[in-house]
Amino acid sequence: MSDHLPLAGSTLPVTSSVAATDSWSGRFRLWDSYFALAGAGVVLVVAADTWWSPVARVGCLALFLALAGWYLGFGRRLMCESIEDWRGYLYLAGVALLYVPAVLLNGNASFLLFVLCPQMFMVLPALPAVLAVVLFNSVHIVVLAIRMPDLGDLVAPLLVAVMIVFVVCVLGVWSQRTVDESAQRADLIAQLERTRAELAELSRQAGIAAERQRLAADIHDTVAQGLSSVVMLVQAAEADLDGEPDRARQHLALARQTARDNLVDVRTLVAALTPAQLTGSPLEQALRRLTERFSQETGVPTNCVVSGTGAALRTDLEVVLLRAAQEALANVRRHADARAVAVLLRHDDRRIALEVADDGTGFDADAATDGFGLAGLRARVEQADGSLVVRSTPGVGTTIRVEVPYQ
Repeated sequence: MSDHLPLAGSTLPVTSSVAATDSWSGRFRLWDSYFALAGAGVVLVVAADTWWSPVARVGCLALFLALAGWYLGFGRRLMCESIEDWRGYLYLAGVALLYVPAVLLNGNASFLLFVLCPQMFMVLPALPAVLAVVLFNSVHIVVLAIRMPDLGDLVAPLLVAVMIVFVVCVLGVWSQRTVDESAQRADLIAQLERTRAELAELSRQAGIAAERQRLAADIHDTVAQGLSSVVMLVQAAEADLDGEPDRARQHLALARQTARDNLVDVRTLVAALTPAQLTGSPLEQALRRLTERFSQETGVPTNCVVSGTGAALRTDLEVVLLRAAQEALANVRRHADARAVAVLLRHDDRRIALEVADDGTGFDADAATDGFGLAGLRARVEQADGSLVVRSTPGVGTTIRVEVPYQ
């Protein structure tokens, strides 16, 4: 007899547990197709079963039509957007008002459990959804109990209903947890993507800041120091112009050569190439030319010594050491009032060290200074994983030591 049709709900949770993930992942069209096919099947079963009176069948089909309108007009949005609030209870209350009369008119209406059970887990949290499954599955049992003269015949349908409820609830709760975990993973992935984007932006900003620092140091080491040398040589030429014109012309020639060298440096800086002094020559030769020119410009005896051998040095590390020598000699020119200067380049197996020492006035190395030179040089050396040490004592002299690794 068709009154025993609640068995139809026994295969529902498997489909529900698989398709719920697709629904809550934004692919609700699969659920629409499932509801449409299952609903059409129930309509055919009800219409084809002549055991029930035509009035009962027509009334049942009218209630089905009302259920479809209630789903499309109200419930579908709750499920599609995963809304779980008081509107879910309202939706199922409306479903109950239409489902219970349908079962009373035609027992085949219990096939709607294929459609209704997954909807309960879509619009309610786990515990209320379990209670709703129990209530909806008990409707058919109550109808059977009213219609059966012998309640003993109710045992088998009751056991089947209990099994159905158990399976539906277990798989329904499992489906909800699976979907929740998927949503949490999606949120975590979105957070990771946002964090990665933020880190990329921070890295870009740090790169911009480092590049600005590097450019500032390069400008200080080239343009500023070159202009300072030119000014000093022009002042010296002015002082010797009347009394020693030959010496004045010598100062002007040095100023012209210094200006030309710095012009090349500026062009090289703009082109983001290596310093002009390193173009086509190793660091040792560049240091010797630098010290020779310093001695010619200042008249201070300057000695350059290279000791040891090591692996070929990367160009960026050669730039660091050359800029360190330029900065140290510029400080000697401006502040030291030295009588002699020594430049030492020492290689070993792992590191290369540059020392610039003078016997000038010295200063307090622990006191804070406002100049950019040493601060910019320190930043440049640290970017190369190197170290900068400044040793100075008032009245004794100053030694600047820079060490960088080969790799």
